[in-house]
Amino acid sequence: MTQTTDYHEIISRVMTVREVTWGDPKRDYIVRFRGELTTDPLDVRTRLAAALQPLRVSAILQTDGEMPTILLVNDPITPIIAEVLEIETTDWGDDDSPVMARYLGTLTRDSVAAYDHLEKTLAERNLTPLFRIEEGKHAVVLLRGVNRPRRSNPWTNLVLFLLTLFSVIVVGAINEGVSPPPESLNDGMFNNLIQYWIAAARNPGPGLPFALSLLAILLAHEFGHYLAGRWHKSPVTLPYFLPLPLPPFGTLGAFIQLKAAPKNRRVLHDIGIAGPLAGLAVAIPILFYGLSLSEVNRLPLDPASMALEGNSILYVLIKYLSFGELLPAPISYGDTDPIIYWTRFIVTGQPVPLGGRDVFLHPVAFAGWVGILITGLNLIPAGQLDGGHMIYVLFGRRARRFLPYVLVALFALGFVWSGWWLWAFLISLLGRNYAEPLDQITELDPVRKWIAVFGIIVFLLVFIPRPF
Repeated sequence: MTQTTDYHEIISRVMTVREVTWGDPKRDYIVRFRGELTTDPLDVRTRLAAALQPLRVSAILQTDGEMPTILLVNDPITPIIAEVLEIETTDWGDDDSPVMARYLGTLTRDSVAAYDHLEKTLAERNLTPLFRIEEGKHAVVLLRGVNRPRRSNPWTNLVLFLLTLFSVIVVGAINEGVSPPPESLNDGMFNNLIQYWIAAARNPGPGLPFALSLLAILLAHEFGHYLAGRWHKSPVTLPYFLPLPLPPFGTLGAFIQLKAAPKNRRVLHDIGIAGPLAGLAVAIPILFYGLSLSEVNRLPLDPASMALEGNSILYVLIKYLSFGELLPAPISYGDTDPIIYWTRFIVTGQPVPLGGRDVFLHPVAFAGWVGILITGLNLIPAGQLDGGHMIYVLFGRRARRFLPYVLVALFALGFVWSGWWLWAFLISLLGRNYAEPLDQITELDPVRKWIAVFGIIVFLLVFIPRPF
């Protein structure tokens, strides 16, 4: 009776009590008071916190109903949530469930500030908060455990980079005609490949322009991701480079790994878009410089004696700015409208402009072209590719609706270049998983929305429907 009197006396200092209800202290509340506040809500919270602390009881103030309500609780978590959420309902998980509790209500603070506060406060209690939208309300979901990423071994990154550097130099030299003595070659494909590697390793000079240019683009792309992650204090790995000592590139590219889910869409946006933009910022000047070292010559009439790189809208425009003509230029458009011709040629690579004019790429220009190709591949709007991040930050979980259209488009493009069938297969397996942020309440600000839209436009400009 004394404790009941204490509670009522304390609450009466800030509320004219009209109704008192006792509850279950293990779940929702010990006692609920309803009535009219006699002071402002901030003062209520401050005075009750001081008065109830000796009793090891916390107060939750709810003011969104017809009558203000004060709940007294003895669990240590709910009051923390109440600091940022006007709690309407609470669902407790089972003891063996990864979800400890789910709170539904309305945030009383800016979502970014609210999440930062809960993340820091609850980490001490080994809990991770998730922000969601459920039933048209703000939901705070508490997961048991905190992801504490382990430090990765930078020596692995360094060794892979050095192997990739060697691989790309060797392939660059092979692309430039470095070859072994004819007497060292035989009918064994593997033996011949080793002989080419040995010859290129002995004469790496011709491969350096291509290798250094390409690796500069890849480094810019991956460190764009990495530095954006570090800026937002998101745990990310250093870039992992993938060597592949086979023409025409000498590498499978590079990637970084997010060691924890991004905090919110803004963080995911910045990390996702930083790579393609940084890579293009290096690839475009390299391409312009490489084209200045290249020559425009007549193409052969025999299709078996030539190989053409694919074209994107941006690549065609850069060649036009460099040489003042649309390349590869056919001998004649015939009766075909030039706009129709170029649209068909960029998408299908047909008709092959036999006998026309085209630029014969210097190794530096070829590296710039590869940089544009890689950017287009990374911006495919699916899964955890950079383009998938852009779609997700714009549309949230609705981004999954785009996947069937992406797969259909890639399958159709497979009739133009069969490599897209492999991409469609891989994306069908891996492209259903998106990097979902912990906080899904925080929306993109207007500037980031426009940058994300710009990223989609960049994809349309750099994508090469028929790479070869």
